[in-house]
Amino acid sequence: MGEKFHFPKDLYADIRIEEKYSVNLMKFNGELVNDRATQENGALIRVYDGKLWYTTSTNELDRLQEELDALAELAQPNPAIYDDPAIRLLEVNREERLLYEGDKLEDIARQRFTDVIDYYVEACIEDEMPEVNSWSVSAGGGYVRKSFYSSKGSEIVYDYQICAGGVWYTLGGNGEPMNCGKQLFGVTPEDLIGHESEILAERERYIDFLKNAVDVEPGEYTCVLSPITTAMFAHESFGHKSEADFMLNDPVLREEWTMGKKVGSDLVSICDSGDMPNHGYIPYDDEGTKARETWLIKDGVLTGRLHDSTSAAALTEELTGNCRAQDYRKRPVVRMTNTFMKGGTDSFEDIIADTKDGIYVYMVSDGTGSATFVMNATVCYRIRDGKICEPLRVHMLTGSVFQTLFDIDRVGSDFELFDSYTCGKMGQMVRVSAGGPSIRVRKLQVS
Repeated sequence: MGEKFHFPKDLYADIRIEEKYSVNLMKFNGELVNDRATQENGALIRVYDGKLWYTTSTNELDRLQEELDALAELAQPNPAIYDDPAIRLLEVNREERLLYEGDKLEDIARQRFTDVIDYYVEACIEDEMPEVNSWSVSAGGGYVRKSFYSSKGSEIVYDYQICAGGVWYTLGGNGEPMNCGKQLFGVTPEDLIGHESEILAERERYIDFLKNAVDVEPGEYTCVLSPITTAMFAHESFGHKSEADFMLNDPVLREEWTMGKKVGSDLVSICDSGDMPNHGYIPYDDEGTKARETWLIKDGVLTGRLHDSTSAAALTEELTGNCRAQDYRKRPVVRMTNTFMKGGTDSFEDIIADTKDGIYVYMVSDGTGSATFVMNATVCYRIRDGKICEPLRVHMLTGSVFQTLFDIDRVGSDFELFDSYTCGKMGQMVRVSAGGPSIRVRKLQVS
């Protein structure tokens, strides 16, 4: 792989190099308001002596050895450093996995992105629509090549690329303005083409909602969650609880989070896997650990949690490949990758038909979760006698995480994985995917 470093004796050290390229174009109400490309290279260098981590970041990739040597001078040599519990867990991996060299983003002509924008302006934008206050169409993407080297002997190089675009509308109507549209993903600009029927159908759904929605009567309801709502629940309400660094100073949480404990319905299984070609793709994490498929819940039983080397050592568990940083300026912490609830066997139509009285939650905007979770709803519908009826204005859904897991009594076969997420934690944003099927929850608090 071509890049070698002289690592200091009696210290652990690693170097994470990132080479990034991004391009973004956007038209807003017919005017090109964004047209930029950026390139940035940098590295994070870390040295550990068993007591303290010494870190520095730099954009000068030709001075990495000098920066490493300067950090080593600050640390205290420790002949037993590789017996440290966290360092002992760290893997030694060697692989070059470059998947996007054939059509790398920085080699893609700008015209291919402008063609995507022109395509959707032609297909999805109409001059005279009183319900549409404004619109935007975008196309672009990002490429990153990561290299990781450690004093234990790891030498890893991999890359990731995504092209993204979207058509968005701000709609006006009887209530407050609403934003709607669809985000698109692929590997090349041409992968973004061909979704105009979905975009127009979504616009019509939201226009109908604005014209006809009525306020929900607050109370407790049986709720059918769409796949994207289930994805939000799996990520926000349960996934974050599985990040083990939250437990290190919380014995109550560790007791609550005992492996093998029954925490939900037999129908519920939730997984995190970084080695999937989705938005949370990281075949190796930022400690050089190979990605795993980690089942957090299997058939309603707590079976796993997400770790970096520090949390895995403290809880005497295995690494999972979930140590991630936003970029080379940040220290890595425990983060999700691609997190999803496993699909079931029920069709969506059968779930609705089997629901005599309830609410169908089509879309939520965001959510948070700890012992109690909150999801902010945008588009919902009343269910009566097994049929989807009038649109409802719902502000939020709330419930106990564990009670809700037990209250899931139908799981759909319509599994989807959504690549539209970035996740925030400790001031850092990382790309993730979240997924799931339609599910029915016997009771949620709706207001």
